[in-house]
Amino acid sequence: MRLPRDVGGRTLVKALCHDWDYHVVNEEGSHIILPADSPSPQRISVPDHNPVRIGTLNSLLRLVASHKGVERERILRSL
Repeated sequence: MRLPRDVGGRTLVKALCHDWDYHVVNEEGSHIILPADSPSPQRISVPDHNPVRIGTLNSLLRLVASHKGVERERILRSL
């Protein structure tokens, strides 16, 4: 599945919080900090850019997919 080119940082944050058990704890500059506690502690930083660069989006999706034990395409469907 191809990565969408128009995903903004806020859209990505909403999807991760709603579907993948992340929550917003802080905003540092133009980045939003999201921790998750299950299955193990993880903390990611999502840039609040519109759109998020394609390499950054791919990297964040890979991080979340490996942490949650799912395929990247499953996370893409929640966007």
